[in-house]
Amino acid sequence: MLPLPTLSTTILTLLLYPLAKALYNILFHPLSSSKIPGPTSWSASRVPFLARLLRGTLIHDLEKLHLKYGPIMRIAPDEVAFAHPDAWTEIMQPRQGKRQFLKDAMWWSTPNNKSMMNAIDVGDWARMRKTLTPGFTKGALRMQEAVVQRYVSLLIERLRERVHAASSGGPDLDPDKRKGVTVDVFPWVNFLTFDVFGDLGFGESFRCLENGRYHPWITLIFDNVKGIAFVNAAKYYPALDWVLQWCIPASLRKVQEDHFQHVVDRVQRRMNWEVVREDIMSHLLKEAKENGSTGMSMDEIYYSFAGLTVAGSETTATVLGGVLNYLSALPEKRRIVVDEVRAAFADEGEITLSAVEERCGYLTAVVNEGLRLCPPVPWVLPRRVPEGGETVCGVWIPGGTAVSISQYALNRSPSLFHQPSSFVPERWLESSTADPSSPFYRDHRAAVQGFSVGPRACLGKHLAWVEMRLCLARLLWGFDVEEREGRALRWEELRTFLLVEKKPIEVVLSERDMA
Repeated sequence: MLPLPTLSTTILTLLLYPLAKALYNILFHPLSSSKIPGPTSWSASRVPFLARLLRGTLIHDLEKLHLKYGPIMRIAPDEVAFAHPDAWTEIMQPRQGKRQFLKDAMWWSTPNNKSMMNAIDVGDWARMRKTLTPGFTKGALRMQEAVVQRYVSLLIERLRERVHAASSGGPDLDPDKRKGVTVDVFPWVNFLTFDVFGDLGFGESFRCLENGRYHPWITLIFDNVKGIAFVNAAKYYPALDWVLQWCIPASLRKVQEDHFQHVVDRVQRRMNWEVVREDIMSHLLKEAKENGSTGMSMDEIYYSFAGLTVAGSETTATVLGGVLNYLSALPEKRRIVVDEVRAAFADEGEITLSAVEERCGYLTAVVNEGLRLCPPVPWVLPRRVPEGGETVCGVWIPGGTAVSISQYALNRSPSLFHQPSSFVPERWLESSTADPSSPFYRDHRAAVQGFSVGPRACLGKHLAWVEMRLCLARLLWGFDVEEREGRALRWEELRTFLLVEKKPIEVVLSERDMA
């Protein structure tokens, strides 16, 4: 037992240390000399930031704070957030004569840091990206359009079954309009995107659409979204992180191992196929055959495909859900895009990717507006300023500082967009971008980067556009989609735990009148 004076000194030190640390952060931290505005409590301690992260309100709180403090704001003792359009180029893009801002190891480094997404070393990342890129090019995806079409057709078939079942007065029949069926579309668009990636990535879908429910592997991801936020928060306090890791029960570790083994099994089954077909994995196999190696270790392939499954599916479904939510609540916008799609195609079989791209300009504007208001990654994880410091958006930032992009606040900035919180696809039309008299002429459309920019921009961007265009075109061609009396979500109220919270998007779905 410690002597009483020693015990008192220890207690006093423990009590005073946080206060001394907070005063240092406010007055003497290298970032303090930059005079960057921000709430004092956030500059003093990481606690306010982490509290909002764990509550799921971080992006909304950052939006409010940016409105008060401006587009460049200190949000932690060692972090600056940007809601400035130039941040995309100055943080994410390599610039001549400038050192790269590397991914923040606090968020990306893991015990099994073997995936392309988690790779911090530029050389490791470049090697893996080069290996995976051929499967995601526009040309490759056009050859795989039939796969996407097959699952969109299955989605349409499943939804038609629900409409037909309800037409006889089943429990899902809309009680207000006595027509159509009330459907929560969020799970269905998730079923679509996960099944598509399962097929293209592993040669077999997750059979979500077929079974009308999530595969257990996917359910585990969604069930642990909040837990992932806690794990990341704990990294800022090593002692707490150690306790958290020590407290993980053996049963949960077994679940994690089984979860990863599911990916391993799928990858191995696909790599052992004798049938030749074009998909994401086929390009790795082709390189292995020609050069004797894929350029990636098997662990790197396993971990990369596990990450790509989520990154290439959940994010696309978020935008699709957001678009359908807004269209259901805005009949005037819905009517414009529905009329465009139905006028463009006399038969559902005519709806191909190239035809949608060519004939459906308003639908493309709808997707772009969905990316603006419902960004799949509302807060862009931090990069670290290189040693020696660097200027970002005209402000000097000391080396080692974390810099992040508040994409949600940026996309809704009243200084960058007319009617910033309103769903207005017209801002993306050529008539708005080329006409100085348009209220949207001065909108900073380049500020919206739903797939990020630079070398580490989203690898699945083209796949996402294929899915979104084909899914929306065929849904709106075949169904009438309306809001269930007052049931449209307020997107602004959805919490975010790195991934956007999934709440029901209930719409009234009925087959279009072909008469």
